Amino acid sequence: MKKIKNIAVIAHVDHGKTTLIDKLLRSSTQFKEKNNKENRIMDSNILEKERGITILSKHASIFWKKYKINIVDTPGHADFGGEVERIMSMVDSVLLIVDSLEGPMPQTRFVTKKSFLYNLNPIVVINKIDRKNSRPEWVLNKIFDLFINLNANEKQLDFPIVYTSASLGTSGTDLKKIKHNMIPLIKTIINHTPTHKIKKNTNLKLQISQIDYDNYLGNIGIGKIKSGKIKKNQTVYIKNNKNKKKIGKVNKILHYCGLEKIEIKKSNAGEIVLISGLEDIEISDTICDKKDIKPFPDLSIDKPTVKIFLSVNTSPIAGKEGKYLTSRQILNRLKQEKSKNVSLEIDYKNNSNTFCISGRGELHLSILIETMRREGFEMELSRPKIIFKKDKEKIYEPYENLIIDIEKKHQGSIMNFIGERKGDLKNIISSNEKNRICLDYNISSRALIGFRSEFNNITSGTGIFYSSFYKYDIKKNYKIGQRKNGVLISNKRGKALGFSLFSLQERGKLFISHGEEVYEGQIIGINNRTNDLTVNCLSGKKLTNMRASGTDEAINLINPITITLEKAFNFINDDELIEITPKKIRLRKKYLTESERKKYKK
Repeated sequence: MKKIKNIAVIAHVDHGKTTLIDKLLRSSTQFKEKNNKENRIMDSNILEKERGITILSKHASIFWKKYKINIVDTPGHADFGGEVERIMSMVDSVLLIVDSLEGPMPQTRFVTKKSFLYNLNPIVVINKIDRKNSRPEWVLNKIFDLFINLNANEKQLDFPIVYTSASLGTSGTDLKKIKHNMIPLIKTIINHTPTHKIKKNTNLKLQISQIDYDNYLGNIGIGKIKSGKIKKNQTVYIKNNKNKKKIGKVNKILHYCGLEKIEIKKSNAGEIVLISGLEDIEISDTICDKKDIKPFPDLSIDKPTVKIFLSVNTSPIAGKEGKYLTSRQILNRLKQEKSKNVSLEIDYKNNSNTFCISGRGELHLSILIETMRREGFEMELSRPKIIFKKDKEKIYEPYENLIIDIEKKHQGSIMNFIGERKGDLKNIISSNEKNRICLDYNISSRALIGFRSEFNNITSGTGIFYSSFYKYDIKKNYKIGQRKNGVLISNKRGKALGFSLFSLQERGKLFISHGEEVYEGQIIGINNRTNDLTVNCLSGKKLTNMRASGTDEAINLINPITITLEKAFNFINDDELIEITPKKIRLRKKYLTESERKKYKK
C-alpha cells in the first residue's frame, strides 16, 4: 500500500500551473506514452483549450517509488474562486506557483489567503526562471512580504522553495543546481506534504467537495476520506447541516490513477475517491456510517457579486437556430449546473420565463452561457448588474483590487479614464520593461462592467489588467459604466443589403454584413454620436433603364465587428438585451419598436 500525499496547485492566471502539472505527470511511473503528444493535458474542456485558462478543478495522480501524490489543478482566475475554496478541504498542502518576472499578483493573494484559512502549509514554486529579465530573488522577497501581510504562522513562513521552468521541464532547490527533470520538485512535495494519519477502528467520515456527472453512473461525489474506510455496496448515511438525513448505497468506488478513473473495491482514510449510487448528494454533504452521523461544517464559499437576468428568447426570429427554447428546458439545465457549481446562485419564480443568475464575475457567467449556447440553447440576457448588500439603513457595494500593466504613453489617458470611473490609485509600480508601467487601483465592481472594451481601445490592445475581490464598502451615489456612444437600430425585418450598409458606414461601425437577416429593434452597429439612430439597412439601389459609364460606384464594405459574449456584456446598456443562439450572438433593444422606446423614455 502506497503512502498518499494530497496537494492542490494554486496560482495567478498564466503563471504556468497547468504546464507544470503536465511535466509532473510525465515524470510518473504510471503515465502512458500515448498521452505524451498533447500539451496541457489537464485542460480537457473545449473552452479551456480555446481560451488557455483553467475553468474547472481537475484531479490526477502521480506515482513515485512508494508514494502516490494526488494533484488537484485549480483555476487561476478570480471569477472561478469557488472552485479553489472547496478544494482546500480535501488536500494536505498547496503548491503555490509564482511567475519569476511578475511576482505575486491579485489572484496569488486570493488563493494564498484561502489556503491559510484551512491552515495549509505552502510549497513555493518560482516558475519560468528561463524568462528574460526574470528576478527570482525579488519575487521571493515579495512572496515573503505577502505571507506576513496575510498573517502567516511560523510554519507557513518557513516555506520550502523550488525553482522551475515548466516549459523546459527543469527544476531545482538551488538556482545554481537546476536539473533537467522534475525530481527535485517531486521530492520536495513528498518531504513537506503531511501524510494523513490513519487511526484504527474509526467510523467512516467523507465530505463531498465536488460533484461530477456520468451518463452511466449518474451523479458522482468526490471527496477525501477523513476517517474510517469505505467499501463497495456499503450502506451509508448522507447528512448535512440542514437536518436532512438520507440512507444510500455505494454502487462503485473509483480513484485516480494518472489521468484515469480506476474502479476499486475499498479505500482507506486519506485517499481522494469518487463514489456513485448516491443520487441526491450535494456539495458539503457528509457521508458516514450509522455509528457516527454528525456532519462536518458546510464548506465556506464567498457569495456572488454580479447577476444577470436570463429569459426565453422573444425576438421575431426566435426558434430558427436553437434546439432548446422553453423555460422548462433552461431551468433544468441551470439546476444541473447549480448542483456542481456552488458559487452560482439561481433565483426564479413559478410560471416565469425569466431567471436571475448570480456569479462571481462576468467571466464566470459568460462561460456558463457559452457552454449552454454550444449545447443548443436559445435565450436572452440583460446587462450584468452588481449585487449590493443592505445593512440597516446603509447599502454596500463590492470593490476590487485592479492592477493594470500598460505602455507609458497610455498612462495619462488611462488615469483619466479610470478617474471618470471613480477608481482610487494606490500605487504606481515600475515594470521590468522600460516603456511599460503598472498601476494599482481600488475600484467599484460597477466600474468594471464595460471596462474591458474601452480599456483595449485606449491601449490599442497592448494593455493587460487583473482584478480580484477586495471588500464591500458603502455605495457611492454616482452613475458609472454606461456606454457613451449611441447605436444604429434596424427599422424593419428582412435581409441587409450591401448598398444600404455602404452608406451607413459613415454613421458608425457595423455589426452585420450583406445578406444577414435582421429585424426591427435589432442593434446593427455603433453610432459615432451619443444618440441612438433608427436606420434602414434593407433598401437596394433604385434601378433605371439608363446606363452610362461612371454612374456605378464600387461598394467597399468594411469588415463588421465580431460580437463575442464578453464584448456584448461590456457593450450593452440597461435598455438593451443580448440574443444568444447556437449560430449567432445579436444585440437588440428591450422594446423593439420606436414608439415603445419613446414611451419607455417618458
